[in-house]
Amino acid sequence: MVELALLVPEDRVEWASDALIDELGALSVSVEDADAGTEDERALFGEPGLPAPGGAWQHSRLKALFDDDQAAAEAIAHLRAQDESAGLGAHSITPVAEQDWVRLTQSQFEPVAITPDFWIVPSWHAPPSAARRVIRLDPGLAFGTGTHPTTRMCLRWVAQQAAQRPAPWPRVLDYGCGSGILAIAAALHGAEQVDAVDIDAAAVESTRANAAANGVEVNAAAPDAAHGRYGLVLANILATPLKLLAPLLCRHVQPGGDLVLAGILERQADELRAAYAPWCGLAVGDRDDGWILMTGRMA
Repeated sequence: MVELALLVPEDRVEWASDALIDELGALSVSVEDADAGTEDERALFGEPGLPAPGGAWQHSRLKALFDDDQAAAEAIAHLRAQDESAGLGAHSITPVAEQDWVRLTQSQFEPVAITPDFWIVPSWHAPPSAARRVIRLDPGLAFGTGTHPTTRMCLRWVAQQAAQRPAPWPRVLDYGCGSGILAIAAALHGAEQVDAVDIDAAAVESTRANAAANGVEVNAAAPDAAHGRYGLVLANILATPLKLLAPLLCRHVQPGGDLVLAGILERQADELRAAYAPWCGLAVGDRDDGWILMTGRMA
């Protein structure tokens, strides 16, 4: 395997990337800031839920993987022959050392402690001796692995509240379930019935597979499968959809039940309070790395 590295101006990045993948047989393409590490380095990122301020850097470096030297050489020759190639800079083709990519990927993920006795543990790790409850979840195979602050806060809330309750939750709804990690956590902490819904069919299938792998029963389906009222409704999405969903989510919380919302930046707290005020008061229940967890109890 070889790597083709090519300097590309900002307005040619999309064209070159598409050509390399769609027409020229590249196995993968990545884009980096060619000015990284210099005084011209430019940050390129957006806040969660918002688009990035630009699609590429002013001076970008494309890196494309090919099976061999010939394929890479033919690709760069084809690119330079096109009318759109004006501005393309120097390129290089270098061998890529063989690696055990599975082992390399796995080495980047370690068990995550939610509480001292509740852990998220990748399948290739042995659970820590302190773990009394464990969710097995493979990063890369699901949408949500317990490593993001919003997920950690929701899991921590479930574990702490379950320990304080005189009886398990009779019914729990995980709205926008992703990997199903919150639904699985509720089931592991004794919830009698757990419904998990998502607009993404792949997320529904992922939730079913992860629930089975963890030996718990979760009813995963599309959002219209959520019915009736629940003692606990969890929604870890983002602030904008959470505001739009306020009437629906609140209708699903039984009197005296709990509503737990995440995916909210600290500066968005007042917006959420205003959106949910007609049904319940929201309070900040936890903070983690600029994100907050908001909770409310239905009257």
